[in-house]
Amino acid sequence: MSEPTEPPWTAEQVQGLAPDASSFTAARKLAGASGWSATGHGGTPAGLWGLCKGSGSNPYQICIDLTEPAYRCSCPSRKFPCKHALALLLRWSSGQVADTEPPQWMTEWTDSRGSRAAKKAEQAAAPRTEAQERAAQRRAGKRAESVAAGIAELRTWLSDQVRHGIAGLDQAGYRPFEQVAARLVDAQAPGLAAAVRRLAPLPSSGPGWEQRLLAELSLLHLLAGAAANPDALPEELAATVSSRVGQAVTTEQVLAGEPVRDRWQVVGTRDDTEDKLTSRRVWLRGRDTGRAALVLSFAMPGQALPVDLVLGTELDAELTYYPGAAPLRAVVAARHGAPRSCPVPGPAQTVAQALDEVGAALAADPWLFQWPVLVRGVLAPGSPWHLVDPDGDALPLDPALAEPWRLAAVAGGQEITLAAEWGPAGLRPLAVYDGTEVSRA
Repeated sequence: MSEPTEPPWTAEQVQGLAPDASSFTAARKLAGASGWSATGHGGTPAGLWGLCKGSGSNPYQICIDLTEPAYRCSCPSRKFPCKHALALLLRWSSGQVADTEPPQWMTEWTDSRGSRAAKKAEQAAAPRTEAQERAAQRRAGKRAESVAAGIAELRTWLSDQVRHGIAGLDQAGYRPFEQVAARLVDAQAPGLAAAVRRLAPLPSSGPGWEQRLLAELSLLHLLAGAAANPDALPEELAATVSSRVGQAVTTEQVLAGEPVRDRWQVVGTRDDTEDKLTSRRVWLRGRDTGRAALVLSFAMPGQALPVDLVLGTELDAELTYYPGAAPLRAVVAARHGAPRSCPVPGPAQTVAQALDEVGAALAADPWLFQWPVLVRGVLAPGSPWHLVDPDGDALPLDPALAEPWRLAAVAGGQEITLAAEWGPAGLRPLAVYDGTEVSRA
């Protein structure tokens, strides 16, 4: 039996795992119901299990692997995790689940998961055959030709903007940008296409749009020029340019990199939906190394996003970073134990320290448009609002966001630790820590 550990998640953190509000509402009701005939916590890996009365004669079997976490329930629900798994987590977080030996059906589930993981690792480690290698080289060659043609067309378009001027773009709408972006998608350069689409709203963004657009066009011109001649770049910068163009890097390639072990704190999360594709950005910060990391995942309509990294927790784990001049995106390569509660993340930064970190990242990768910061200070209202640190230095909140009254209410005029995304327009708050608990911003 594993050693007892503190419940790693509060009710709010469990709520963050729920696929929708109705599932969490049902889970809260179910957590206090009398239909639980057995629950337990323990085993290797650390897990939760329970038997809960359902609509049939046999109770539902709920299994949760806390290390990832992962879930299984014998109920027919298509939601993931279901209300029974959420309810079991709520019972555990409130101290209603005792440490005990797992039943056979829980052990069989964890053993089968371990076997599948080992088989997947073995398949990933197996070398490709000569035929597979030749086919991969042919595909890579065709893609390189297509991308090169797309880059050449983009550089011509950028030259045309300088030659003919941008004065009329505020009347043209999104069409000129969308036409170029669509051709870049066809050329298998989705990163460049996304960069062009980010330009489209600028001509209608109010006074001063000309300067903002010219600055972004300059960065795009720099990227297109670098992408046209990657062999002339240092290896790490070439990897950055390749990722900005949209060249995919396999998980196996990332996992082959040097792992960084730390107590990784989940300091902020954000979900976005674009063209029916939902993305989840999970921001991590190493407690000992102070390094930032981004774990990015995607889901198509009807698919569930991963829920293995919970806001307000930390995990002893090894991360491997995607290659680049300012490594940020990473994958969790190995976990060493279950996540634990982290109500006070750190080390928190001053404004000067945060800006030094952002500046170093921008010097290595000038195309960055967001970077995670963890800054301690007080909120100051204004136009825009600011976060003011104990030294009197301040960072503005992004004025494009709604006024942060909820964030101000949580802070209550006191000093807080704010997890946020830095961007050129200011900070985008993600979570606030008041010393005892974490709240989404």
